[in-house]
Amino acid sequence: LSGSERRSNGGCALPVGVDIQTACLGLYCGRTVLSVNGSVETYGDCGVCPRGQRTDDNKICRECMGSPDRYDWLYLGFMAMLPLVLHWFFIEWYSGKKSSSALLQHVTALFECSIAAIVTLLVSDPVGSLHIRSCKVKKLSDWYTMLYNPSPDYITTVHCTHEAVYPLYTIVFIYYAFCLVLMMLLRPLLVKKIACGLGKSDRFKSIYAALYFFPILTVLQAVGGGLLYYAFPYIILVLSLVTLAVYMSASEVESFKDLLVRKKRLVVLFSHWLLHAYGIISISKLDKLEQDLPLLALVPAPALFYLLTAKYTEPSRILSEGGNGH
Repeated sequence: LSGSERRSNGGCALPVGVDIQTACLGLYCGRTVLSVNGSVETYGDCGVCPRGQRTDDNKICRECMGSPDRYDWLYLGFMAMLPLVLHWFFIEWYSGKKSSSALLQHVTALFECSIAAIVTLLVSDPVGSLHIRSCKVKKLSDWYTMLYNPSPDYITTVHCTHEAVYPLYTIVFIYYAFCLVLMMLLRPLLVKKIACGLGKSDRFKSIYAALYFFPILTVLQAVGGGLLYYAFPYIILVLSLVTLAVYMSASEVESFKDLLVRKKRLVVLFSHWLLHAYGIISISKLDKLEQDLPLLALVPAPALFYLLTAKYTEPSRILSEGGNGH
């Protein structure tokens, strides 16, 4: 019933002058609060909750007044790092060995993503503050409310799709939009000025690459945002291990001496260590510092293991020993 009134009495919701309402169907359908007069609330029809609200246990739409917990911030940090890491990868890939502009482009990409993150927080509710209000993530289905629209008569669908994980889902899209706008405003002018060591056709390839990976990241968040929320710590650990091994193998790093020959290799190594530490912190959440902090001592372990065993797995040595055996 539309516009019914309920009065709180001893912790129970009792109807005032009307029949008891039928319960809202579906996991995420709720009744909006139309007005509040003292202890009496007037509710609307069962349907979709407005943005920034989600249903409580009584199927009433309530404002999201909480704050993101540590794991939520770590997830947002991971989503913010994705475009930055891809920027750095393609800048390095297309800059060439003779170009001296790569470092400045790396700094510019970091500046773009940092400003985009700050602006995104400022425009989020509450506007003008670096803090954001949010709803608590309870389960995986909270990310995919569009899949839980009920059909009471199996013909008519009640559309109750809303952002139950507000604002963890849409804030990523806003951030990507600001990243893209800032890149298009700053990077072309910078590259045109400093990328003298590259050909005209190669100067803007890192920008063209971003025009491809931003739509891919957007689709990834739209389709797999909930899966990424629960899996990102393990994704970070696996990718950091694989990419470090690939880089060391491609750079022919077989000893500690090889690492010290070029500063760039040390920078790459420390970057992977930071990512590895980020993944460990995301898994443990640092809930118990005395148990979780010692886990950070494992960060250098994969690199040390690679350096200690690289000489035994060198293909040329294996082939020569195999030939001698015959």
